[in-house]
Amino acid sequence: MEFLIGLICLVVIAVVIVAWVASLYNGLVRARNGYQNAFAQIDVQLTRRHDLIPNLVETAKGYLKHERETLEAVTAARTAAMTAQANAARNPGDPAAMQGLAGAENGLTQALGRLFAVSEAYPDLKANQNMMQLSEELTSTENRVAFARQGYNDAVLAYNNKRETFPGSLLAGPFGFHRAALLEIDDPGKREAPRVQF
Repeated sequence: MEFLIGLICLVVIAVVIVAWVASLYNGLVRARNGYQNAFAQIDVQLTRRHDLIPNLVETAKGYLKHERETLEAVTAARTAAMTAQANAARNPGDPAAMQGLAGAENGLTQALGRLFAVSEAYPDLKANQNMMQLSEELTSTENRVAFARQGYNDAVLAYNNKRETFPGSLLAGPFGFHRAALLEIDDPGKREAPRVQF
């Protein structure tokens, strides 16, 4: 009788341990799927951004005949950003892919900034209805990208916390749950101190 009670206790303990490990594993899987889904939202917005740029360049071409380098820089930066986006989409959270995407998007943002700065010198272009509409859509898309990036970074933070804290840290390494990287796109304008003149 004691043997049977001991065997039952051992089976119950084993079942509890297996259930606990399964629960931890499933939590890590849900967290990883969460940040991958959050990256998919960034992917949608970056695709929208990249799709707007050819229309913007075409609208500006007629007015900016002497600014060919600026238009070519925007086109090259868009191509680099699309390539980096595709690499990041294949493996969301990979540090190298996220760093490449951030760098390419920074380059694209800077090229677009130069395009808009040049367009200020051309009143006809600045007043062009297509250009104004595309500029507004691009600004709206930039806001959506920022919102989606924040959602992604929040999901990555939750995942990394889950995999690095006890007891999740016991399973993360052996089951291949690697650290995910945040997507940090630098905006040089946000780092500069505002100039105040009286």
